[in-house]
Amino acid sequence: MSRPIPSQMRAIEISTPGAPEVLRPVLRPVPLPAAGEVLIEVAAAGVNRPDVLQRKGGYPPPPGASDIPGLEVAGTVARLGPQVSGCKVGDEVCALVTGGGYAEYVAAPAVQCLPVPRGLTLEQAASLPETFFTVWVNVFQRGALKNEETLLVQGGSSGIGVTAIQMARAFGHRVFVTAGTSEKCAECEKLGATRAINYRSEDFVAVIKQLTGGRGVDVILDMVGGDYVPRELASLADDGRLCLIAFLGGTRTTLEMTDILRRRLTITGSTLRPRPVEVKHAIAQALREKVWPLIEAGKIRPVIYRTFELEEAAAAHSLMESSEHVGKIMLNVRKKN
Repeated sequence: MSRPIPSQMRAIEISTPGAPEVLRPVLRPVPLPAAGEVLIEVAAAGVNRPDVLQRKGGYPPPPGASDIPGLEVAGTVARLGPQVSGCKVGDEVCALVTGGGYAEYVAAPAVQCLPVPRGLTLEQAASLPETFFTVWVNVFQRGALKNEETLLVQGGSSGIGVTAIQMARAFGHRVFVTAGTSEKCAECEKLGATRAINYRSEDFVAVIKQLTGGRGVDVILDMVGGDYVPRELASLADDGRLCLIAFLGGTRTTLEMTDILRRRLTITGSTLRPRPVEVKHAIAQALREKVWPLIEAGKIRPVIYRTFELEEAAAAHSLMESSEHVGKIMLNVRKKN
């Protein structure tokens, strides 16, 4: 039998835009799942860069979304909203959400829930949705990585990076990455990167040209932006695709357009959070069909750097902003005994 659902829950809210210390524990009403949604009793939640940007006031939740941060969770289905099929109370799932993950309960569209892959804990499963949805959309859909093509990932030791390395390798692609220390470079190569480039001591443009015999790579996944963009275009092969997902290095750049036309280069980008549920449903279906079997076969594994208690969300954000981590930072949402 399922446990009774309380009227209130522990959660973390952003008291005002600012430093990590503005994250504070509060009690909030437990949400009611709307039509097509399930209520998840959260065991663990992932911490991601968009959460940091939201905390600083730069990434407001879409209309109708919870103001509580947190875009991915795993836990147990505790209640079904109207018109839900394919889920039942008691199912263990992981889910992509538009907000509300830093809490004991969250409502999520049922079609954005995925089963916990066999062999994974709930904490490990909670580390999957945000980065796996993002990498699938940008590398394999918008970037159209295929056949024998090559991939360059900027920030290979990030949560996005460790996912992109493993996913691309599992599909048979050579992957190059950048990282900021020799230790991070070594970790990326252990995960399957053909070559990790220390961007503090090496010019990634020159190294990529050398590694590819002057050709360049076919797809670049970039979360830096800014003055990296012209250098990335110089690193692309003819007909190459640059996929932008963030702008840690700034939102503006200057481009020489002639080379884009002459070599038929594509610059694209996307943000996942405000997209319709139907789009995310299609992504979830593709992941379940094509990627979940690779996880269950051990060809892709979660990489968790450190787990904090829910009330330690500020410390988790401080670690995220330090960029010292390799892989995912998590929150344990279950109460201590």
